[in-house]
Amino acid sequence: MAFTAQDVKKLREMTNVGMMDCKKALQATDGDMDAAIDWLREKGLAKAAKKADRIAAEGVAYATVIDGAGVVIEVNAETDFASKTDAFMGLVKSLCEIIAKDAPADVEALKACTYPGTNLSVTEKMQELVMSIGENMQIRRFSRFAENTSVAYVHAGGSHGVLVNLAVEGGIDATEVGKNVAMQIAAMGAKYWDKAQVPQAEVDKEMAVQVALMDNDPKMASKPAQVKEKIAAGKLAAFYKEICLLQQEFVRADLFKGDVAGYIADAGKKLGGKITFIDAIHYIKGEGIEKKEENFADEVAAQIAGAHK
Repeated sequence: MAFTAQDVKKLREMTNVGMMDCKKALQATDGDMDAAIDWLREKGLAKAAKKADRIAAEGVAYATVIDGAGVVIEVNAETDFASKTDAFMGLVKSLCEIIAKDAPADVEALKACTYPGTNLSVTEKMQELVMSIGENMQIRRFSRFAENTSVAYVHAGGSHGVLVNLAVEGGIDATEVGKNVAMQIAAMGAKYWDKAQVPQAEVDKEMAVQVALMDNDPKMASKPAQVKEKIAAGKLAAFYKEICLLQQEFVRADLFKGDVAGYIADAGKKLGGKITFIDAIHYIKGEGIEKKEENFADEVAAQIAGAHK
């Protein structure tokens, strides 16, 4: 029975096994889809695929700098226990090495890269690890900074991975400054880095909210619309201070009293040079992944009900 490239694609979607292995399975079974699935199971490849539908929301958000290239990555596992194993962390660090060296374009390109010290692709190495650890693992996302000076920070064992990118002048060491800014990002969760990045539509919405608040305030409701708009505009500073990193109050008041932009400028001057914030990436482990909610009481009740049927 002949098979097509579409059949290979379909088998891959059904089993989550690599394209080449799916092709081999169809060749070995003369294009019989069911037999190909069994063939993959018999080879142990579908064991990893079977686990692929489990929700992997644990893992780590990790950041590092390798040979001047800044890398931040999120790799997920099913349980916190698995993500703390040497095997899992070895995978994460090896992936960072590949990203720093080869600069893959996206996750799929990363999966096709050769895993360090082996003849295996990243996908093949991860299939091995899934079978040995017994849990689904997924590379969720990564970013890379090749230019300027990058500083990495990992918070609370991998709950946050932050990579800060700075332009540094004067031959100074900006590592501590970058780390302090990264800690600010992890702690305060800015939505934007600078007020210039806030979309006008969002600014207009905030202005409308402030005007509406005055419309509903008996002491302010009778004031002219122009006055209300001027007062609302004056309150935008507090709005920016809440959602923009560089306008936020710097949390390390023991080092500097003022906003983050002021801290960076002051720190660079004290070190005898100049530091400019360029960009940052902030990954939060499991952010946006829908976790399966377990209700222990309901589960026990269901088991008791089943036992009395």
